[in-house]
Amino acid sequence: MLFIAYCVDKEDHLQVRMDTRPAHVDFLKAKGDALKLAGPTTAENGETPNGSMLVFEDTSLDAAQKWVAQDPYAAAGLFSSVDVKPWKHALGAGL
Repeated sequence: MLFIAYCVDKEDHLQVRMDTRPAHVDFLKAKGDALKLAGPTTAENGETPNGSMLVFEDTSLDAAQKWVAQDPYAAAGLFSSVDVKPWKHALGAGL
């Protein structure tokens, strides 16, 4: 089953993001082929990260929420909000 996670950074926490990024990337890579898409959302300038968006496979909503909660970004207190929802691919490039 596919899930989407939309995470919004706390304001003035860019340094937390930058400091935690290597551990975050390792965490995502450990998901293997179950991680379909991942990347930061950005400010209007298209450059400054201000959140994260993930599309990934997991066994249940509970498991998906628990996995996202283990992200080093979450552990570092980066996010002001996290929304995890089941998602169904309908159009566009195949996942």
